[in-house]
Amino acid sequence: MKLGMLTACLPQLSLAEIASWAGAAGYQALEVAAWPRTGGRDFEASHLPVTGFDDRAADETRALLGRHGLDISALAYYENNLHPDPGRRAEIHTHLKAVVDVAQALDVPYVGTFVGRDWTRPVAHNLGEAQKIFPELVEYAGERGVRIIIENCVMEGWHPDGYPGNLAYSPELWEWMFSLGLYLNWDPSHLTWIGIDPVTTIAPYADKIVHAQAKDLQILPGKVDRYGFFGKAVQREDPWDTGWWRYRVPGRGQVDWNAVVDALYENGFTGTLSVEHEDPVWSGTEEKVKTGLEIAHRTLRPLIVA
Repeated sequence: MKLGMLTACLPQLSLAEIASWAGAAGYQALEVAAWPRTGGRDFEASHLPVTGFDDRAADETRALLGRHGLDISALAYYENNLHPDPGRRAEIHTHLKAVVDVAQALDVPYVGTFVGRDWTRPVAHNLGEAQKIFPELVEYAGERGVRIIIENCVMEGWHPDGYPGNLAYSPELWEWMFSLGLYLNWDPSHLTWIGIDPVTTIAPYADKIVHAQAKDLQILPGKVDRYGFFGKAVQREDPWDTGWWRYRVPGRGQVDWNAVVDALYENGFTGTLSVEHEDPVWSGTEEKVKTGLEIAHRTLRPLIVA
C-alpha cells in the first residue's frame, strides 16, 4: 500500500509544484486531476494537458515524477456521465476517453470518474441509461489497459433537492456497477454519513476495491435533530450544505483509520490510499491546504507498512 494525494485541492499550482511539495512532504503517489481547463466546480483542477498530450509530454511527466520519487496512482475526472443535457454528456464522454488515452501513455492503470445521474429522471431510468453507456466506455479503456474506477460519493449537490446525484453510493449499487465492468475507488467518508459502517464494506468487495481515497467526516452535534437525514430544506443556499456534517482531513473526523487500514491490509489491498482534501477548516489559502495535507500524512503514514 502507498500513501498518495489527489491534486485537485491545489488547482492554482502546476503539477511540477505539487510534485515537488508532495515528495518533500513524504507522499508516495499522486492521483492527478485531469479536468479540462474550462472546469468551474470546486475541488477540480487541470494538472495534465489532456488535449494534445504527446510522447514528449509523457516523457517529461515521467521524469518529473521520478525526480520526486512519486508514482501516478490514477487520473481523476469526476464528472456526471449521465448528465441530462445530451451535448454536455457527449463532451464529458469525449474528455473521459482523452483522459484514458493519457493514462495509457503514462502506464497509469486507473481513471476515476462518477456514474452520475440525470436528476430529471427516476433512478430506474438512470440505471437503464448507464447500462447502455458504460460498456462502451469500459471497452474503450480496457483496450488501452486502463480500468475505470468509480468513487462512491453521493454527489447530493448535483440534485436540486439534495438527493443522490451519483448512483454509486451503496453496496447495492456497487454490485450493479461491477456488472458493467467498473471498479471502485472506495471512500469511507461518504459511507459514514449515509449510515453505512465503512469497515464492513471492505471484505465483501475487496477484489473490486483497486484504489481508495482517504477523506474524513465530522457529524455536527445536534444538527441532524433539526434538519433530518436529508439536510436543510428551507434555507439551503449552498446545495452541498446539508447542515449536519462536513468533510475533514483524516484524523479530524469520525472515521476509524486504524480499522480502515487494518481491514484493507487484511483483505489484500495493495493499491494507493489517496488523501482527498475537502476540509473547510484547512482551506482558503495554499498554506492552509498544505497544512491539512500534512495533518492527513501524520495521521495515516504511521499506519502504512513501509
